[in-house]
Amino acid sequence: MVEKEKTALILVDVINSFFEPGQPNYYADVENVLEPMRALLKAARESGTIVVHAVEKHRPEFHDFEWRKLPIHHLEDAHDAAFFEDFRPEGANETTIFKRRFSAFFATDLALFLHEQKVTRVVIAGVKTNVCIRATAQDAFASGFEPVVPREATNSNRPHLAEASLEDIDRYMGRVVPLEEALGMLA
Repeated sequence: MVEKEKTALILVDVINSFFEPGQPNYYADVENVLEPMRALLKAARESGTIVVHAVEKHRPEFHDFEWRKLPIHHLEDAHDAAFFEDFRPEGANETTIFKRRFSAFFATDLALFLHEQKVTRVVIAGVKTNVCIRATAQDAFASGFEPVVPREATNSNRPHLAEASLEDIDRYMGRVVPLEEALGMLA
């Protein structure tokens, strides 16, 4: 007997830094992913699917290796690192993972948590496709999960890199699907 896939939704970096106009990582096209992500979150909440809010946070008083490539950003309790609008965790089926690198899996307990919940597939949405989404999908695959990326629920300020990343995800790691198919996985 084949067991039904157990799916979790991972929302990556849905924080002010990327989605609030005037913030350092904001770009106009990012707004195109808001409604698709809201639809995914609504479907997951209605079905009781596990939702993981993976957000980047850094310790303000300590050196971070990432500062070698990027300016200091997303410090704990800073406005740019706060959840954007209605994307705050709520309810018993939602949790938060704080990440210090691009992948929601790297140096976090996300894989352990999902394995303990018997999750086999993760729907990954958020920003940016060619950075945090790709890294999360790659590490999901390496951790034994099927990564699924709804095309409409991710993008980047570098569209050509986003498209190349989606092609790689679909070819080597998981699946890139239309929003409707991902919604069905969360029902």
